[in-house]
Amino acid sequence: MAEIHVLDDVTIDKIAAGEVVERPASVVKELVENAMDAGAHAVTVEIKEGGIEFIRVTDDGSGIEQNQLRNAFMRHATSKINSVVDLMSLRSMGFRGEALSSIAAVAKVEIVTKTKDDMTGTRLCLEGAKETSFEEVGAPDGTTFIVRNLFFNTPVRRKFLKTAMTEGSYITDLLEHLALSRPEISFKYVINGQTKFYTNGDGDLKAIIYRIFGRDIANELIEFQAVDEEITLKGFLGRPTLNRANRNFENYFVNHRYIKSKVISKAIEEGYQSYMMQHRYPFCVIHITVPPESVDVNVHPTKMEVRFSNQNSLYKLIAENIADFLSHQEMIPEATLGPDIKASKKEKSIPKPKIEAPEPFEKERRFAEQASASGHPPNVSPNILKEENGYNKPYESSYDTKNTVNQQNAFFVDNRESKKQPSQNVMTGKILGTPAKEPEPKNLGVIKNKDHIIVEKPEQLNFFDEKILTKEAKQEYRIIGQVFDTYWIIEYRDKMLMIDQHAAHEKVKYEQILTKVEHNEIYTQTLTPPVVISVTPKEAALIHSYEQYFKELGFEIEDFGMNAYAVRGVPIDLFGHDIKELFEEILTQMSESPVRGVPQIIREKIASMACKAAVKGRHSMTYEEADKLIEQLLELDNPYNCPHGRPTIISMSKYEIEKKFKRII
Repeated sequence: MAEIHVLDDVTIDKIAAGEVVERPASVVKELVENAMDAGAHAVTVEIKEGGIEFIRVTDDGSGIEQNQLRNAFMRHATSKINSVVDLMSLRSMGFRGEALSSIAAVAKVEIVTKTKDDMTGTRLCLEGAKETSFEEVGAPDGTTFIVRNLFFNTPVRRKFLKTAMTEGSYITDLLEHLALSRPEISFKYVINGQTKFYTNGDGDLKAIIYRIFGRDIANELIEFQAVDEEITLKGFLGRPTLNRANRNFENYFVNHRYIKSKVISKAIEEGYQSYMMQHRYPFCVIHITVPPESVDVNVHPTKMEVRFSNQNSLYKLIAENIADFLSHQEMIPEATLGPDIKASKKEKSIPKPKIEAPEPFEKERRFAEQASASGHPPNVSPNILKEENGYNKPYESSYDTKNTVNQQNAFFVDNRESKKQPSQNVMTGKILGTPAKEPEPKNLGVIKNKDHIIVEKPEQLNFFDEKILTKEAKQEYRIIGQVFDTYWIIEYRDKMLMIDQHAAHEKVKYEQILTKVEHNEIYTQTLTPPVVISVTPKEAALIHSYEQYFKELGFEIEDFGMNAYAVRGVPIDLFGHDIKELFEEILTQMSESPVRGVPQIIREKIASMACKAAVKGRHSMTYEEADKLIEQLLELDNPYNCPHGRPTIISMSKYEIEKKFKRII
């Protein structure tokens, strides 16, 4: 049996650090929460190289007394609780006493701190939890914590960190949520010497939302409040039109603590259920205040998960109050008329609205004014199919009534054999061209089983063996028409084909864009004015990391400031469609799926989003457009399925149709 022994202090510290310090953002979280617990009114966070090489957190809080400073770096040392009883009613952000010792175990740490009553401050330096310096220095009230070279003594942990850009985006996301959690505290965030954002700490939550998410989102918010006997809900709800394909914009805080909770998420979504499409999620910023004794935050070292003793009542309160609140709001989306729509002569002329915007949106304002003054919108994309086809003449039927008899009555088993001998009608056994015996009146149009000589029923395999979707077979296609403005019916020999125009066009567009990307044939259409999109820090990092690939695909994107990007150009194939929705879905898909830096993966993801540009169901197409679409579909290697796997075409044989009509019994 292996010997049981006690681990040394260094190993214990590094194991503990692994639970608390996952990445640079974990360090920032612990240090900022300590600053908040210290009563800070202002907190400044500065990082370099994504926080891997340098993190500095400065606050104006209470500071640490000189004789207590060394104790702060001991394991399980804390000033926030005294016994297990205090865990049942926590009012501080931190309490476990692991943060500082864990950080010091895996980094080079320097702390300068001074209390209000002391004349001078104290400076302590550690490397891998070993003290290297302890001295008295001049310092302002509060604490400055500097962390350098994170995981310098644990290279395996450092190897698993992501790029500086990605790690920095995690810190940005964290600080934005911390700023939203405490509007009364001023936060300043600096990345590589440049200020990312700043809040003035005046308690105005909506102003912080504006700074972080931008004007478009701030303008779509409704102030919300609900009070129960012990629970208070307060914050802002986004209008149902403001939604995303993931839960990234669901922001909620329990007693000022940013958490993730399936209970709260589901409750919010149930409140929005009647106003939101399936698989779409709302925007909200909600502060939830509950009695400290009713929530357990000692579930996980990162303190991102909590348990509620009154879970059911909390769920019901959130869901019912949000639903009731939204039911009293005007939910009719506001439609705006474009500048190309002129007022009726009978109506009074409406003066052009004055476009006002704060300084960060000055560019957008000028674009909007120019478009309004011109009296014309940007170039409107014509019908893509008509433009590509070049058809100008009305549809002329090629249906030859003289040849209908043979095509309707004959089932050709093998085309090659039909050239050598007369075709035989499989239903009646008669040679085509010989007069058939006239049926009895009472059995008019009905073929009895004993009279026909079918050897076996046609199988679905024939669909592939005969290669219906070929250019050669298309010569025998006869387009019958369109049903439900979605499906095209085609007669081919003894089969009826039904083509889903949306699925077919999806596949055509998908393959066309991939081909153009492969041959560098993507062309860009400039947008005037540009489309401004609010993004999360993670999405901003993706845009920056794959900027070149977006450019290759025809997108022109530039930083617009305040966590927004301006899309100034799009692939010409996508022009005329909802670019904002399209690009948001691209970013969502990239955020939720591992990208791994492979260009082809990004191209395929974006090309698949070109399906949004495909002609939709319930859209009436002309015969010429349908004919051209079928031609394009037949040029593909796999024309049978759209990029999402749905079939583009289905088939029904004449035999099956006649069985349904009881012509075969």
